[in-house]
Amino acid sequence: MNNKEFHILIPARLDSTRLPRKALADLGGRPMILRTLDRALDSGAASVTVATDSEEIAAVVRNAGGEAMLTDPAHRSGTDRLAEAAVRLGLDSSAVVVNLQGDEPAMPAACLRQVAALLAEDEAADMATLWQPLADEAQWRDPNVVKLVADYKRRALYFSRAPIPWPRAGGGPGEAGCRHVGLYAYRASSLAAWTKLPESRLEALESLEQLRALEAGWRILADRACAPIPVGIDTPEDLERFRATLD
Repeated sequence: MNNKEFHILIPARLDSTRLPRKALADLGGRPMILRTLDRALDSGAASVTVATDSEEIAAVVRNAGGEAMLTDPAHRSGTDRLAEAAVRLGLDSSAVVVNLQGDEPAMPAACLRQVAALLAEDEAADMATLWQPLADEAQWRDPNVVKLVADYKRRALYFSRAPIPWPRAGGGPGEAGCRHVGLYAYRASSLAAWTKLPESRLEALESLEQLRALEAGWRILADRACAPIPVGIDTPEDLERFRATLD
């Protein structure tokens, strides 16, 4: 797939429960949202837009030469924010849209191209995402680490905070253990359809938004990331770990 055949949208909110104002947190003299924007631009996407509910974030992006769009502050999720942005950008229903979270300043550009290509290669798929092998058994058991299982055709079967798959004989999952990476590609038509999906039982139970699509019968492709993807920045501890990598 030609790199120019996909678009990147970066949802960004100023408020954050665990790390207030994290989108503007300083990372080596550059706000987090701009470092994330840099990675998106490195991918060679046809367009890159920050979709935000904050005038302050929008001003920072625009002053750096980036594209920013103010979206409805009442959106329940980042996906709803993306759906609005896709409509306002006038994207064709078949356009591939990559959702890059604003707290992923270390996302490899190659993985952005990979997830877009994964969706483009399968016209029957509604979404695509990536995974990485679990680092250890502790990560497998950690409810803050989302696991997934997929079939041999790379179709996601389930996402969970629970340690899946569960070996009946005991021990860890070995090579079957996969850590879900919260990077998605959608068709613009899927984003439009998303806004009409009701919250699902499984989504509410696990607090995992992707289960809404899976329970609705959507085809979600999942492939192993082509490059290591660091965990995103959600807490002050995550922030300090990332800053240490810049020293």
